[in-house]
Amino acid sequence: MRIRSVCSAFLAVVALSATASFAQTRNDVYAITNAKIVTVSGATIDKGTIVVRNGLIESVGASVTVPADARVIDASGHTVYPGFIDASGSLGIPQSPAAAQQARGGGGGGGFPGAQQPAAPATNSNYPAGLQPELMASEQLRGGDAQFDSARAAGFTSALSVGRDGVFNGQSVFIGLSGDAVSSMIIKSPVGMHFRFRTIPGTYPGSLLGTFSAFRQMMYDAKRLWSQEKAYAANPKGMRRPEADRSLQALYPVLEGKMPLMIGAVSENEIIRALDLLKEFGVKGVIVGGHEADKVAARLKQQNVPVIFSLNLPKRTAAVSADADPETLETLRLRAAVPKVPAELAKAGVTFTFTSGGLTNLNDFWTNTGKVIEAGLSKDAAVRAMTLGAAELFGVSDRLGSVEAGKIANLTVVRGDITDKERFISHVLVDGKLYEQKERPRERPSGGAGGAGGGRSAEATSISGVY
Repeated sequence: MRIRSVCSAFLAVVALSATASFAQTRNDVYAITNAKIVTVSGATIDKGTIVVRNGLIESVGASVTVPADARVIDASGHTVYPGFIDASGSLGIPQSPAAAQQARGGGGGGGFPGAQQPAAPATNSNYPAGLQPELMASEQLRGGDAQFDSARAAGFTSALSVGRDGVFNGQSVFIGLSGDAVSSMIIKSPVGMHFRFRTIPGTYPGSLLGTFSAFRQMMYDAKRLWSQEKAYAANPKGMRRPEADRSLQALYPVLEGKMPLMIGAVSENEIIRALDLLKEFGVKGVIVGGHEADKVAARLKQQNVPVIFSLNLPKRTAAVSADADPETLETLRLRAAVPKVPAELAKAGVTFTFTSGGLTNLNDFWTNTGKVIEAGLSKDAAVRAMTLGAAELFGVSDRLGSVEAGKIANLTVVRGDITDKERFISHVLVDGKLYEQKERPRERPSGGAGGAGGGRSAEATSISGVY
């Protein structure tokens, strides 16, 4: 009996020690001092302090006392923002084997990225891969802190992530850009149901007309199955049991208005088609892409449909040369018009936020943000759109999106201002975990709007996803 008691006591000590050790790793305390603090939800603090403890913002203000146990970060000459949010992409989700092969120049067919028939996870769906809305991005996520290095270096601390393939991309997940385990990354799942005007080569739907037909048929079949299930649950006697179908059942939250249908639509015609579908089925929706959303801004406002605007702005794809064909007037007009769209949406009262939208270099995100601001959008509106505005759209504004006591400590520290051409993102905190960048010496002029990390050379990283 005594041996048992000693063993029990030893095990209890070991368990307590392990618990204390784990708690200690989460007990980092930081005090960011002498910083300009853009709270977004309230007034900007010209010179203040933010205290971070246990992954949360403990206090923020102009006269906050620095705790004795805090590591002090002197942010003189720096601005602290809520951590920036990339509102659509595929961060944390690996490419399918077919897509990876195509990116390397192998087989898999031509066409746009993601056009190949996706290799979907096994499911009991009655529908082919690419038409399976039940697929969850949270189940496709892969752990690994290093995969987010480039995104954090650009000032991002969280993102909406969704599968890369298919007509239905499945259901998105909102993640924090930190952590080796998937469980530590997920903030909210699911967020929205994603659909694109795409085709599935080699099978149905192989044309856009087929895509529209397949979407409508699935929505109507889901409504019918839902009605049958409710009738059967109320009184099953004398009624044949409805056949379960995961793909159709996954659409119930959309039909109930509990989950928005996020439709990838860039051109005016695509946006009109998307709005028509949302109206036809009476469901909530979000436009992802929206390069010509200004042309239907009144209708977007009327139907209360937000826009996740892609900052992958149109640009000349080939170097200018004497032998190059001149660009069409329509192309030139589009390139000049797209940066003006967010300002027009703001004037019309349409809710919007920003996505990197398939950019392969996150430096371009901030360069293009500058273009949008130059085209008429206020700097405050731009910052709000990519912080609190995105958090509100995804239903997580009670946890992040602004610098407030009690919220998750997702913060971006920038020397100067985020819109400065010579900006340098020196520190990023994700869930209170500190990531610090060392500025590299400049060897030659950057020749543009600066990098995501100031003196860093531009990193071309595989951040492209879907919209």
